[in-house]
Amino acid sequence: MKRRDFVQWTGLGAGIAMVPNLGHSGLEWSGSLTPVPAEDRKKLADVGLTAAKAAGASYADIRIGRYLNQFINARDTKIQGITNTESFGVGIRVIANGTWGFASTNDVTTAGVARAAAQAVAIAKANATIQKEPVRLAPVPSYGEVSWKTPIEKNAFEVSVTEKADLLKAAAEIALKGGASFVDSGLFLVNEQKYYASSEGSYIDQDIHRIWPQFNVTSVDKASGKFETRASYSAPMGMGWEYMSARPAGRVVGLAATTYGNFYDMVADAAAATEDAKAKHTAKSVDAGKWDLVLDPSHLWLTIHESVGHPLELDRVLGYEANYAGTSFATLDKWKSGTFKYGSELVNFTADRTQPNSLGAVGYDDEGVKARRWDLVKKGILVNYQAIRDQVQILDQKESHGACYADSWSDVQFQRMPNVSLEPGDTPMTPAQMIAGVEKGIYIVGDSSYSIDQQRYNFQFSGQVFYEIKAGKIVGMLRDVAYQSNTQEFWNAVVGVCDRRDYRMGGSFFDGKGQPPQISAVSHGSSTTRVNGVNILNTARKL
Repeated sequence: MKRRDFVQWTGLGAGIAMVPNLGHSGLEWSGSLTPVPAEDRKKLADVGLTAAKAAGASYADIRIGRYLNQFINARDTKIQGITNTESFGVGIRVIANGTWGFASTNDVTTAGVARAAAQAVAIAKANATIQKEPVRLAPVPSYGEVSWKTPIEKNAFEVSVTEKADLLKAAAEIALKGGASFVDSGLFLVNEQKYYASSEGSYIDQDIHRIWPQFNVTSVDKASGKFETRASYSAPMGMGWEYMSARPAGRVVGLAATTYGNFYDMVADAAAATEDAKAKHTAKSVDAGKWDLVLDPSHLWLTIHESVGHPLELDRVLGYEANYAGTSFATLDKWKSGTFKYGSELVNFTADRTQPNSLGAVGYDDEGVKARRWDLVKKGILVNYQAIRDQVQILDQKESHGACYADSWSDVQFQRMPNVSLEPGDTPMTPAQMIAGVEKGIYIVGDSSYSIDQQRYNFQFSGQVFYEIKAGKIVGMLRDVAYQSNTQEFWNAVVGVCDRRDYRMGGSFFDGKGQPPQISAVSHGSSTTRVNGVNILNTARKL
């Protein structure tokens, strides 16, 4: 299966994506479907760069990529599909006559690479007839020959399909034994092997790994015929199979000990999810009105993604990009004022492509810029955006942020969201201490449905599980909860952020952008956060 077909099957979205049954492949991953002679990559890259220059390019870069995907999905204890995909080829990007050109090929030979380079230059020259201003690139050092690899302990592609299937079946067994009506589950694996070279003298070899286990437990009330669900609290991670190693002690997440730092116990989470789904049947329907919210990181990551990550992409701010997520309310005049209050003084958002175990962690981006960390919102004030080499001059900045990415060798790289996270609070505080200070509130765990307008401003979000807080104590479960606000109002209502001990990441494995569409993976971290006076809707009651 080709990578683009895989993307179309899996869907594009910021939240959870479920893959339909793709059928049994009958094969276990070998890890070597296409020979990739490492010693020839530099030679191939030099052929492409030389051909591009000979054809008239003033700049060129080349990406030789091998992309592996594996997905296993199950219904109850039955494995429904095992899908392995592989894609191998070369993409060449050039500037000629001040204009971008791009071409790609799966003919990974000296002749094929040279032809693609010439084609990229021809496309650039054709584009130049309608180019108004020449492309200007921020300078990047020449790094010579360097490499980077996701610091995994165990390559998940080397784990047998049997072991992976047994894990999904074990999670389903404990859920069904506990009273679940049915369980859908899946396991996604991604490995990107990328070799990048540029006419500026960098040769960068990267080996990137990502993993995402997930499930959805359903409980049907036989008397009423109504059903309730609870999805997994797992976070997709930039890790290997070690993420699936349950540990004997750790942090409590969503009132169930299932996530231990950067490790996930899928079976324990499935057991807890079953109890949650059953309890939802008798939960009290929420009273609409103003409530204080205590938001677990397993929930808050999605609010960050939609109301901070997307609106601070510079191409959306400028109106150059509007696919999937619209443009942005956070226009340049707000940033230039130096006083625009994106949030309260407790709100500090950073972009970071170096964060260990995150989905967006790399050594270098897809145009050879070394990964870095920078501020987006500092003490509530908007201070920066996400930008790449040909954008930063718009901000009067001299250095790319390193936020360029392509989801395949066959697609051109462009600005994509890095990890965007809410920094932990400075004052020591645990979630229990935060809850103890709430008189009337709702503790929300897990992500679910949401909607947001095309300016990334007005929104509503729901969650997986809701607990009522009364006089500093959790007194029971609620249901039919969604909160409604706008980006600036919401983040300015933040009155508390737990300290770094509670910091956790969530994220999107399939974040869509562009046309033709591309996907990327991005993490969003936070500690448990309190937001006061938020409007709560009862989603079951008609207006």
